[in-house]
Amino acid sequence: MKTRPTEDRVRASETSRLTEKFQATIPASVRKALKLGKGDRIAFTIRGEEVLLRRATTLDVEFARAVSESLSEWSSPADERAYADL
Repeated sequence: MKTRPTEDRVRASETSRLTEKFQATIPASVRKALKLGKGDRIAFTIRGEEVLLRRATTLDVEFARAVSESLSEWSSPADERAYADL
């Protein structure tokens, strides 16, 4: 029987609840595994119906900044009101 590499195996399973603002607390075991501290940036990679959470790299931050600057046309007060309930 073929097994997946160690890094792909589930080591622990944690849950968190979304707030009204769609925020979630990252469980302590996850923060410890990723060596996260207050103010650290995290990155999300979407794969089908799963999301991979990881510590953000400098490249992640630079890419996000570049993309957000190119989308400034969508950041008016009217857009904020139009998309507030999404």
